[in-house]
Amino acid sequence: MIRYATGHISIFATQITSMFRLILFILIIAILDYYTFQSFKTITKSTWWNVLYWLISIGIIGNCIYQAVTIDRSNGIPFSFSLAMVLFILFFVPKIIVGIVLFGEDVFRAIMYVVEKLTTQSNDVKISFEGRRKFVSKIALGLAAIPFSSILYGVIKGKYNFKVLKYTLHFEDLPKAFDGFKLTQISDVHSGSFDNPNKVEYAIDLINEQESDMIVFTGDMVNNKASEMKPYINIFKKLNAKDGLYSVLGNHDYGDYVRWNSKEDKNQNLEDLKAIQKEIGFDLLLNENRFIQRGDDRIALVGVENWGKGGFKKAGDLKKASSLVDHNDFKILLSHDPSHWEEEVISDEKHYHLTLSGHTHGMQFGIEIPGWFKWSPVKWRYKYWAGIYQELGQYINVNRGFGYLAFPGRVGIWPEITVIELKKGSKSV
Repeated sequence: MIRYATGHISIFATQITSMFRLILFILIIAILDYYTFQSFKTITKSTWWNVLYWLISIGIIGNCIYQAVTIDRSNGIPFSFSLAMVLFILFFVPKIIVGIVLFGEDVFRAIMYVVEKLTTQSNDVKISFEGRRKFVSKIALGLAAIPFSSILYGVIKGKYNFKVLKYTLHFEDLPKAFDGFKLTQISDVHSGSFDNPNKVEYAIDLINEQESDMIVFTGDMVNNKASEMKPYINIFKKLNAKDGLYSVLGNHDYGDYVRWNSKEDKNQNLEDLKAIQKEIGFDLLLNENRFIQRGDDRIALVGVENWGKGGFKKAGDLKKASSLVDHNDFKILLSHDPSHWEEEVISDEKHYHLTLSGHTHGMQFGIEIPGWFKWSPVKWRYKYWAGIYQELGQYINVNRGFGYLAFPGRVGIWPEITVIELKKGSKSV
C-alpha cells in the first residue's frame, strides 16, 4: 500500500512539474510576443497586419504545444513535429532579440524618469511604456532578421554544410611506428533524418579524401530503427582506410525510444543494425578492444557500448572492454557520450590517451569563431560538448555530428568530419 501511494505521489509530482514548465513556457512566450508586437505595430500601423501577427504567432505556439503533447515516436520523429519545431525556432529566436532591445529601451526610460524626478521640482514628470520610438523598433526588427535568416539557411543548406576539422595531438609515449598516424572520426549519422542521398555521398567522398589510416564511428547510426540505414548502405560501403573501420553504439541505436510489439522485435532490430554495420565494413566494438600493429609497436583501440549520465543507457563496461589492454599500451577509446569521459574515464588508472565521443551535436545551434569563441546552449548541459579538451594529460574530442535530429537544420554548428594526427613528442619540440 505504501509503495502504491508513493508511486501515485511521484506521478502527481511529475505532472505538477510538467504543468509548471508549460505555464512558465507560455508566460515567457507571451512576454516576448508582447515586446515584439510593440515593435511590429509601430512599423506597420495597420490593424489587419496586427491581427495577422497574432494569428500566426498563436498558431505556431499552439501547434508546437499540440505536437509536443501528441507526438508518437514509434515510427521515428514525424515530419509534422519537425516542421512545428522549425517554425517555432524560426520565429521564437528573433523575438528574443526584439525583446532584449525593447526591454533595454524600457530600462533606459525608467532610468531617465528617476533622474528627472530627482533633479526637477515638477510634479508633471511621467513615464510611459506605451509609445515606441520608430527608429528603436526598426533597429530591433533589423537585428532580429539576422537570426531569422541564419535559421532559414540552416534548414535549407546548413544541415549538409560539412566541415573537415583537423587537429594534431602530441604524446610523449606514442609508439614510434605510429608517429604521424592519422584517423578520421564521424559520429551521430542519424540516417533516418536524411532527405538528400547526394549530399550524404558527397560527405563520404570527403571522408575518403582525407586518406586516414583508420576511420572510426562513435555511435547513433539511426534515430530509432535499423531500417533507416538501408537506403544508405551502399553509400557508406565506399568508406575505406588501410587499418580498418571501427564503431561503437550510441543511445539511439538500441531502439529504446520506440514502442515495439515485443521484446523480440526490439532485440531483432539491434541485431539487424549490427549486421548492417558489418556489411558496411565497420568492426563494431561491444565492450571490446582491438590492437593496431606496426612491426613491434601497437596501439590499443577500446570501444564501449553507450554510457551516459542523466537517464541515458549505461551499457558501457570500461573494465571489460580494456581487460586485455596493458597499462603501458597507448590507448584510444571510443565512447559515444562525453559524460562517460567526465564520470569514469579521466579517473581510470589505465590512462586513456585519447577518447572520441559525439552525442551532443553541439545542439545543432550556436556561434563559433575558430580559435577564438565557441558557444551553444548545450554547454549548460554538457561540460565537454564540442571539439578538443584536455584533462590530466588525457584528450577527448567531442564530434559535432554527421547528421541531425529533430530540428532539421544546423545553425552555426556545422556537420563535422574530424581528422586527428598523432605525433610523438611534445608540442614545443
